[in-house]
Amino acid sequence: MKRFSSTLSFLLLLAAIYWGFHTSMPVYEKDSSAPKISFSTDRALRHVKEISKEPHGIGFPGHKKVQNYIVSELEKMGLQTSIQTGYAIGDWGNMSKPENIVTKIKGSGTGKALLLLSHYDSHPHSSLGASDAGSGVATILESVRAFLSEEKQPKNDIIILFTDGEELGLNGADLFVNQHEWAKDVGLVLNFEARGSGGPSYTFVETNTGNQHLISEFIKANPKYPMANSLYYSIYKMLPNDTDLTIFREDRDIQGFNFAFIDDHFDYHTAQDSYKRLDKKTLAHQGSYLMPLLKHFSATELDQLQGPNDYVYFNMPVFGVVSYPFDWIWPMLGLASLLFFCVLVYGFKEKLLTAKGVFIGFVPLLLSLIINGLFGYFSWSTLKWAYPAYNDILHGFTYNGYAYIFAFVCLSIAVCFGIYHKFKSLSTKDLVVAPLFLWLILCTAIAQYLPGASFFTIPVFALLASWYVTLHQKAPSVLLMVFLGLPAIWLYAPFVKGFPVGLGLKMMVGGTLLVTLTFFLLLPIFGMYKHKKKWAYLGVLAFLITMVHAHVHSGFDSDNGKPSSLVYLLDTDTNTAQWASYDQAIIEWNQAFLGNEKGISEPLNKNIIGSKYNSLFTRSADAPLKPLKGPKIETTRDTLIGNNRVIELCITPQRTVNRLDIFTESTSFKNIKVNDLELSPSYLKERKTSKLLTHYITDNAYTELEISIPKDSVLELTFSEASNDLLTHPLFEVPKRPETSIPMPFVLNDAIITTKTIRFE
Repeated sequence: MKRFSSTLSFLLLLAAIYWGFHTSMPVYEKDSSAPKISFSTDRALRHVKEISKEPHGIGFPGHKKVQNYIVSELEKMGLQTSIQTGYAIGDWGNMSKPENIVTKIKGSGTGKALLLLSHYDSHPHSSLGASDAGSGVATILESVRAFLSEEKQPKNDIIILFTDGEELGLNGADLFVNQHEWAKDVGLVLNFEARGSGGPSYTFVETNTGNQHLISEFIKANPKYPMANSLYYSIYKMLPNDTDLTIFREDRDIQGFNFAFIDDHFDYHTAQDSYKRLDKKTLAHQGSYLMPLLKHFSATELDQLQGPNDYVYFNMPVFGVVSYPFDWIWPMLGLASLLFFCVLVYGFKEKLLTAKGVFIGFVPLLLSLIINGLFGYFSWSTLKWAYPAYNDILHGFTYNGYAYIFAFVCLSIAVCFGIYHKFKSLSTKDLVVAPLFLWLILCTAIAQYLPGASFFTIPVFALLASWYVTLHQKAPSVLLMVFLGLPAIWLYAPFVKGFPVGLGLKMMVGGTLLVTLTFFLLLPIFGMYKHKKKWAYLGVLAFLITMVHAHVHSGFDSDNGKPSSLVYLLDTDTNTAQWASYDQAIIEWNQAFLGNEKGISEPLNKNIIGSKYNSLFTRSADAPLKPLKGPKIETTRDTLIGNNRVIELCITPQRTVNRLDIFTESTSFKNIKVNDLELSPSYLKERKTSKLLTHYITDNAYTELEISIPKDSVLELTFSEASNDLLTHPLFEVPKRPETSIPMPFVLNDAIITTKTIRFE
């Protein structure tokens, strides 16, 4: 292949990648004057701005303000709202008293209802909740307004539910699904969520049965920018969280669609999840889903959506969403294997292939996989060693994370070109055999263990076609070869980016391996490059330049703050106090309290305060005693019933608090109730830490605890009561953080904590 042709083919592949990303979501344009019957991103943004003015988790002052705003907006549309409230405790052992906002648009029919779902609480205690999930609330409010402007009664009832307490354990969804009279009428749920503040919104199905009818109707609804494939749900299940829709599926067998975006993951659950940082294109993308789906499913027989059959589905530019039955998986794989065998036999028969060349072709393939796998696997640990502050970004995606992704993509490509340069004496015809064999093995494993990803077979057919062309043509058409490479480019490029963004840079290995596997699929093109060594050098140069760029942007500033933490702990049993932090790299702000010595008082981590990543304190220092009152703990009942001892406690705050954590090492429980709600036996059996339960407190409410244990057992309970007011409490003089820092998310932070232990012999 001529140099010009190689350059042209590479540029065309880059253009295809750009086009794939560019067409995955709408382009934002100011549309505040859009017709009333249309979704307006600008009008939705006004809702986001109001909702995200301050943190509004359960028990925080902003919570009621956001609730009142949403109710007033619904009432402006002529809808009658109600607030469903009551205690709920999910499978996470987290109890709260959510206040769900519920309303309904009455349909003309008698079939199942369509439910529009998002949550309005933000993550405690510092998140502004613009994206998670103010964007979802805004999308629904604006879409419902536009829908009602058409003044047409839908066939199905449309229930609008804004849940509360989602961030604490899906508590609002649990309350609605198991206690609201409308829950039995729901036939389908459309849930809007976020795990970042930008990028395309991905669609994934939740169902206990086959997805055939759901996907069929989704395609009929014809959203303009679908980002959907049957692998997304498998990836979603890898993430350390569920959504409100999970409760509908698990408790009432109600299926639905989740729509969520994950880019700019560094903003997730932080004080930077703000109106200004929400990508306007992303909000427009959410609206581009809901408007056609709202019209379609409000007129569809929703009780006909369940079925036994599953479909493989995926989206590609130009083609939209493509689907086919699971029944086709093995026949398609069998056909690909048969074609491979036939072309292989033909190649040897016509002496177009050599046994030696085919055999040696496995060497560069394995070397590329091993080297790039190692680079990807050790990349995050190396980066954390070089930049210790990255350890404090708990979700593992740094502000310069996209630069690292691009850098390791370039490095992976460079490694592939460099290794295949060493085997330039081998013909491309021979080299392609090894990738085909590997991909057929991978697709066989996928068909068996991850059938939702079986669309990975599609690029294999394209590779077979490319291989056949190279067997017959010494200088194939560049346009034809690039065209045959498009399935690999369009299917895998989003995953190369998505793995490390959604799962953190620790999953860079997924990106480097997928780049390598995609390189193999494009080997009929790259194999004919005469100057692979130069392309390898170019890849290394791009890697180095990008790493320099990432280094320059590795610090923190007012736009990208470093997470930091500080808590005050008072042990009321020993009457001692300590400062503590989760930080691996402290800043001047908390160093003033913690000192320079890195060390931790071991008892502080005996009971792990519930957090997303089970974070431990990393350092502590003695603190002055403050006249703080711990909770009032009263034993209201202590009696024997048969062979069991029943202990009832009432725990009442004596200061303003946000949460109560109860810990115990005991596992011999017969039954536990908290505020008349029973902790599930499976949770008690499977809990992996000493945490018994957490009560996220509203209005300084008390906690009633009933524990049943064998009569001869010894029970020790530790009560940890916390308020998130360390920076504002009059007894403390903790200054505000510098502008270059934000409260560390996912942990109990900026808190005043009192602990007390009680033992029942």
